[in-house]
Amino acid sequence: MQFKPAVTALVSAVALATLLSGCKKEEAAAPAAPPPQVGVVTLHPQSYTLTTELPGRTTAFRVAEVRPQVNGIILKRLFTEGGDVKEGQQLYQIDPAVYEATEANAKANLEAAKSLTDRYKQLIAEQAVSRQEYDTARFTQLQNEATLRNAQINVRYTKVMAPISGRISRSAVTEGALVSDGQSTALATITQLDPIYVDVTQSSVELLKLRNELASGQLQKAGANAAKIKLTLEDGSEYAQEGTLEFQEVSVDQTTGSVTLRARFANPDHQLLPGMFVHAKLETGVAAKAILVPQQGVTHDIKGEPTALVVNKDNKVELRELKATQTAGNDWLVDSGLGDGDRVITEGLQFVKPGVQVNPSEATNVQKANATPAAGTTSGQGK
Repeated sequence: MQFKPAVTALVSAVALATLLSGCKKEEAAAPAAPPPQVGVVTLHPQSYTLTTELPGRTTAFRVAEVRPQVNGIILKRLFTEGGDVKEGQQLYQIDPAVYEATEANAKANLEAAKSLTDRYKQLIAEQAVSRQEYDTARFTQLQNEATLRNAQINVRYTKVMAPISGRISRSAVTEGALVSDGQSTALATITQLDPIYVDVTQSSVELLKLRNELASGQLQKAGANAAKIKLTLEDGSEYAQEGTLEFQEVSVDQTTGSVTLRARFANPDHQLLPGMFVHAKLETGVAAKAILVPQQGVTHDIKGEPTALVVNKDNKVELRELKATQTAGNDWLVDSGLGDGDRVITEGLQFVKPGVQVNPSEATNVQKANATPAAGTTSGQGK
């Protein structure tokens, strides 16, 4: 009877071992976990028009300072300050009395000289006067004609006219003010607002890169719309009118390393005023086989370099290092690292890593248009 506890302990140990062995068999027989589900976007080359956003300022199309061309007293101001004036419209009236008297005297002298010339012309045929006397009378007539024309010009200059059409500033003088020919102070300034210029600056480095890509065939010219420019105003709104590129400066600013481009815009409502800050979107070229990748599928490593996880033909995850320097709306424009047919993971990135087997399906967190080839022109900003 004293050996019963030992037998009992032996039986318990055997039962425990049997139980543990059964658990191990059940664990070994448990099925493996299924591959994680991921959403992918299949990439295809697209025709994409590159646009560059550049800062700029508006500049008046023409500016004319109104100055007197004769001396005198201002009798009248004939325009509304801040209003629109037309080319050739009279703005001021300078006292013409002295100039009208000079004109009348010149007319009288011309009539006398003309009469003497006509009389000598008849007498020279009869040899009553010499040829030299006739020539002197004719020369005096020509001098008086020039004097009369000069007097008439001065009379006309007493009416100060608008040299261009546009919006006029406030007047710097009032009635009764004495003005003089060649004075430094302008009577008023006229600014032509329609059309209007927009001067933008572009880095010379970006300009060289663009030219090299066009020369190598990586980019094509944007065709008929190559010179078209759109504006974003200071408040973020889009300007309705589309502009055209006029010219590019032939030199680089030594202090900023940039080149100035000038665009011309219609401004019928005078919404744009000189000196306003704007952003211009300039079409620079067309990438015929651009690879656009949804931003959800692009991450950056600890060095800040863009990367993407791609599902290969065996449904395993691969890590790709990308070269992507420009966004295109909700996409990245990828220069290298991805190609036609690559399946980029945009959903479930947090559950996978390179080398893992996955179960891919079409992504639902991006617009379907991004996953199929399509020609389009999406604005982008260089980074």
